[in-house]
Amino acid sequence: MSDAFSVGIEEEYFLVDAATKTIAAARPREFFAAAKDALDSQVTGEMLQSQIEVATVPHVEMATARAEIRRLRRTVGDIAATHGLAILASGTHPTAQWVESRHTPTERYDSLMHDLQMLGRRNMVCGMHVHVELPGSEDRIDVMYRMLPYLPLFIALATSSPFWQSHRTGLMGYRLAAYDELPRTGVPELFRRREEFDEYVAALTQAGVMADSSYVWWAIRPSLKLPTLELRAPDSCTLVDDAVAIAALYRVLARRLCRNPWLNWDMTAVTRAIIVENKWRAQRYGVHGTLVCLATHTAVPVSELIDRVVEEVMPDAEALGCVDEVARCRVIAATGTSADAQLAVFDAHEKVGDRDRALNAVADWIATTTLQ
Repeated sequence: MSDAFSVGIEEEYFLVDAATKTIAAARPREFFAAAKDALDSQVTGEMLQSQIEVATVPHVEMATARAEIRRLRRTVGDIAATHGLAILASGTHPTAQWVESRHTPTERYDSLMHDLQMLGRRNMVCGMHVHVELPGSEDRIDVMYRMLPYLPLFIALATSSPFWQSHRTGLMGYRLAAYDELPRTGVPELFRRREEFDEYVAALTQAGVMADSSYVWWAIRPSLKLPTLELRAPDSCTLVDDAVAIAALYRVLARRLCRNPWLNWDMTAVTRAIIVENKWRAQRYGVHGTLVCLATHTAVPVSELIDRVVEEVMPDAEALGCVDEVARCRVIAATGTSADAQLAVFDAHEKVGDRDRALNAVADWIATTTLQ
């Protein structure tokens, strides 16, 4: 089914107290066992006990992917409720304090926490990962290389992390600012061929830096366990429809790049440096800012760039049957992301109350909207 560019979506959620929406530092064993009974391998723990992850099966129809995400959220949410808990889909929790975090005691996470130290405990963030299977003859590293200019757009469309430790950060997407403290994160290097990536991984594994390529946490990477190219840049989307729209856009862009092997083939170190700058601008301003156009070196509004990209990929969206989902990216750019909604809730409640109540209202909004 690789010619269909099948897509799978992984979402990370915060586990919180159902009444107060404060972070649950420890993941109750009974809750996790019940979630495993209901969803088996489709639900997993994350590095911190305050996080949980779900994963869809591969889909060739975005409508079925949407339905499964709703089912996964509802199932985990219902089980959480029976244990006095709830789930929040957002890049950061508005009030969580990382100093209270506890890691999940497994061999992998024990080793990671020993290596990362405080950075591991500070990793109290949740993202969305989108897997797309490419046709068998495609080099995933080549497609990854040519996908890099679009990373800032995915980040801008998914921003859901304007708060950090009870503070308004001034960024629409703070999650990557925290996450990119870790090694081997951010924009990938300009590897052009599989052999270059393999040489890089071999050097680090031979030196004992990491066990395998699953410890490469770039914003986009070839999956080790699956035959997919994995997008890791987006925040966890509070709205299901936003998650599906971003996944659809990534899917059709993968098809377009595979069908146009010369598209973005000539990037340089300067190009990558501009992409890194655009990544920051997407984190700071979300869909309201401008990015540096790689062709003209002029500032172009994010909404205009999204319009251009959506127009360019429409033939691919039609071929894959996801025109409506891709078109929704224009709606997100026009009406705002979860970060915009969170800030609006905060401002509205701060005017009539205090800052703590405003932050609590944001957490309540995220919890409610996650399960809508």
